[in-house]
Amino acid sequence: AMELVLALEKLVNEKLHNLHSVATRCNDPQLSDFVESQFLQEQVDAVKKISEYVTQLRRIGKGHGVWHFDRMLLEEEA
Repeated sequence: AMELVLALEKLVNEKLHNLHSVATRCNDPQLSDFVESQFLQEQVDAVKKISEYVTQLRRIGKGHGVWHFDRMLLEEEA
């Protein structure tokens, strides 16, 4: 499931970059700045964090390790 989340986040990131490129080509600095300031950095951070989660999940394997990973995520939210 986490790998699917990563793929979706990467797709959103790609679409945001495409939108930014279109705004730049069409000389729309307001849209370009809006996409940069409101979305791109947040998206990069999300992809990085989820990539780290996928790596951790691959390393720990199934079973008890996944339970510990779920506990870690719950503690991060609190």
